[in-house]
Amino acid sequence: MKNKVGRDLPPQIGTRKIRGYRGAFAIKPIPTKASLPTRCMYPGESKLCSSLDDAIKKSGLCNGGTISFHHHLRNGDRVINRVIDRIAKMGIRDICLVPSALFPVHKPLIDHIKKGVITQIQGSLNGPLGAFISQGKKLEEPVVLRSHGGRARAIAAGEVTIDVAFIAAPIADDYGNCNGSLGDSAFGAMGFPIVDSLYAHTVVIITDNLQPYPVTPISIPQTRVDYVVCIDSIGDPQRIKTGTMEITRSPARLLMAKNVVRLLDESGVLRDGFSFQAGAGGTSLAVTKFLHDHMKKKNITGGFAMGGITGYVVNMLEDGSINRILDAQSFDLSAVESIRNNPFHQEVSHIMFGDPHTGGCVVNRQDACFLGATEVDLDFNVNVNTHSDGVLLHGIGGHQDAAAGSDITVILAPLLRGRVPVIREKVTTVTTPGDTVDVIATEYGMAINPLRDDIIKRVKGKLPIRDITDLYKFAQGMTGTPRKVEFTDDIVAVIEYRDGTVLDTVRKVKKG
Repeated sequence: MKNKVGRDLPPQIGTRKIRGYRGAFAIKPIPTKASLPTRCMYPGESKLCSSLDDAIKKSGLCNGGTISFHHHLRNGDRVINRVIDRIAKMGIRDICLVPSALFPVHKPLIDHIKKGVITQIQGSLNGPLGAFISQGKKLEEPVVLRSHGGRARAIAAGEVTIDVAFIAAPIADDYGNCNGSLGDSAFGAMGFPIVDSLYAHTVVIITDNLQPYPVTPISIPQTRVDYVVCIDSIGDPQRIKTGTMEITRSPARLLMAKNVVRLLDESGVLRDGFSFQAGAGGTSLAVTKFLHDHMKKKNITGGFAMGGITGYVVNMLEDGSINRILDAQSFDLSAVESIRNNPFHQEVSHIMFGDPHTGGCVVNRQDACFLGATEVDLDFNVNVNTHSDGVLLHGIGGHQDAAAGSDITVILAPLLRGRVPVIREKVTTVTTPGDTVDVIATEYGMAINPLRDDIIKRVKGKLPIRDITDLYKFAQGMTGTPRKVEFTDDIVAVIEYRDGTVLDTVRKVKKG
């Protein structure tokens, strides 16, 4: 079959029957969701476990089980590898792993894949694991990549059934009340595991900071928790922030960021009550900084910012440039401190952030978002999962969710990355469909989606606007036509849209 973004899809991949992408809002939810598990604790019973082994045994996890983790500690996480190591040593095999994301720190999981401990993964891959999968080291089923909102929707809809959720918490009590904002390992907002704690059959809180009952504030309450285990360290919050979270120093990209702020101003959305989602890439951070400067200069007070939240957004809250922060994932320690101390910095779940099948998610109320890309194409489709060499190196994050909900979606991308054009005739992999993308901003000018004639009319003659075909030809003229990557027929990953339909597949890269 051919879906709406023109990708040919087989009717079935592995054991899964495929529904192709039909449009950003074409799919309506099923009338009912997955049922919530029933729990029962009598007075005097204890949830506290003596060790990880004890917690795993009590959870009832067995061969073929499905387990989940969150990634708020990002590359500083010390829980996932440790739990999987214990599962392997206990002889448990054929596990389906449902993380919110995996990072380079989780490279040791490759060995567990080779040995059959992990045979399925439904979650985003960043770095070595993605490269390993791209080599055709297939699991029993292709990896399923979902957006943050799409993951929450899939769990709530019962498309993913979690047997045991292992939830890292920097502070907890012996009954399971916990949060992410207190303790030496504090990582801030705890938005990812909220959905896991609601729907998983068994919930295990893993902490390195056990405190007397009751721990407050409460992000995940005792009513959803079965077991608690204390270990020496859940991770290093210093490694939440990565090198991509530094503001760009490139004069060309700084100019690009300034032009995006001008675009928002000229388009009429930059006014009192303005709301936006901030990115964490170098150019996106520059947009946030210049946006802040512009709002102070024009005496504009924004309504809210959604995140990944960094110190640049915290600064806006602290000086009154915005009224609220809604935070599902904190991206640096300034954000962690802010959510701990400022009542107007509010934790939200990824259900509330981006699940399309709810009473309304936060992205629906965003005036603008600034997102990155590895590739874009002439139809405004965006790739963030693979590079132009076809290797799977990144997850989806909240990209699809923000693009679908925001009034203006801006993709920030250099025209060339090294000697490789970013604007392609067709992207290698479709992550976010072009019908939800409004502007492509490069250092050589901006292209506006013809579907947004309203934006074109407002900014015409005021900004360096170019047809996307012209940008494409200009890049090709500088580099020549890039070599086409060859793939085998083996499907190693599936790119889901946030509503559960399939946008694209990732195939094994053919060795040269």
